[in-house]
Amino acid sequence: MELNRKNIVNYPVKSLFWLLFLIGVTILNGCGIYSFSGASTKGLKTVSVQYFQNRAPLVQPGLSQYITDALIDKCKAQTSLGYINGIGDVNFEGVISDYNTRPSTVGADATAATNRFTISVKVKFTNAIEPELSFEQTFSRYEDYNGNLDLSAVEKELSDKIIEMIVEDIFNQAFVNW
Repeated sequence: MELNRKNIVNYPVKSLFWLLFLIGVTILNGCGIYSFSGASTKGLKTVSVQYFQNRAPLVQPGLSQYITDALIDKCKAQTSLGYINGIGDVNFEGVISDYNTRPSTVGADATAATNRFTISVKVKFTNAIEPELSFEQTFSRYEDYNGNLDLSAVEKELSDKIIEMIVEDIFNQAFVNW
């Protein structure tokens, strides 16, 4: 077996490159300076999410818990912050302010061709470390559905999609400062 000097020299160099690359990525991701979700949590250690009360004119049972849990799960999955039940370095609180369906387009026979299902959540985000990043904002998303369908037939699927988008919007406003 003949050893190729070129392969012997290049192998350690390539290995060293990949080892240093992996160490660098681990350090940047693990220390809270940068995460691959784009979330910036520099200087933060804890996050808290208070229960989102449902103050919408039409109250859907379980929606408050669903939104609260979805935001907690998002923060746990995409940041290195520790979740606490009290008040963290960053804190989310808010209310569900709207939950409705309205006609969005009308057909030739004066009935709704499509309906628009909307959920709005008013959020107060407090950053104790960098107060200038705190905000109060209403996040609202909607999905249109066929006017021939009853809301109850599509409500679960549409709610899931809308809540996912709202939680993403809240998270991005709080942590993705591009």
